[in-house]
Amino acid sequence: MLLLAHRGASADAPENTLEAFAEAARQGADGVELDAMVCGSGEVVVCHDERLERLARLPWEVRTTPWWKLRQADVGTPLGFAPARIPLLEEVLDALPPQFIINIELKCERFDDDGLAQKVADLVRRRGLSERVVISSFNPMCLFRLLAAAPELRRGYLIDPDRRWSVQAYAVSPLVSSHSVHPYHGDCTPERISAWRAAGLRVATWTVDDATRARELERMGVSYLITNRPGAMRESLRVVA
Repeated sequence: MLLLAHRGASADAPENTLEAFAEAARQGADGVELDAMVCGSGEVVVCHDERLERLARLPWEVRTTPWWKLRQADVGTPLGFAPARIPLLEEVLDALPPQFIINIELKCERFDDDGLAQKVADLVRRRGLSERVVISSFNPMCLFRLLAAAPELRRGYLIDPDRRWSVQAYAVSPLVSSHSVHPYHGDCTPERISAWRAAGLRVATWTVDDATRARELERMGVSYLITNRPGAMRESLRVVA
């Protein structure tokens, strides 16, 4: 089971920043999970929230704010860390270690993704990262667009625990997932994971910081465990239960 740092090592550094991804590497993660969206001037930025109230105490909406302005936002101090800024996706890809698995989540709740899927596909192709990148989304339309733009790229459907399980897992996921399925860890059971693995899909589950639960998921056959604390989780999993 590989450990992916959730928005980087976000328990120890400001989420989705270069500092968090560097900390994930320092802690020995196998890779990272990060969030990508299109900003107001068209660049793909790494950020989870559509608006910056929580991250920067600013009322800015990412999709309508240009990059030159977004880069001025401090997304570290409001989270209790040193000042940090929102990075471009290409900056993050350039900074990550060459062996890292990279789970890029396409963040878009609308039908129109502002070109997000195409832009991410183009960037991954240009960087030659198709063997290391998994692209996921809660929005099946983003994954359909990714399929059309770059069918060779690995796709994984994120299952929303607040929506109907059966529709997502048994109707939507088979249509859009080529590599993996990404359920909330509380929705993982041995039977479900066994069925996905039998269908040729890996399971990437989120977000797990409890070692006992992590060991349960590893025994079930989870391939990727997404955690805020990759270093602590690695040490905990070394302890025989």
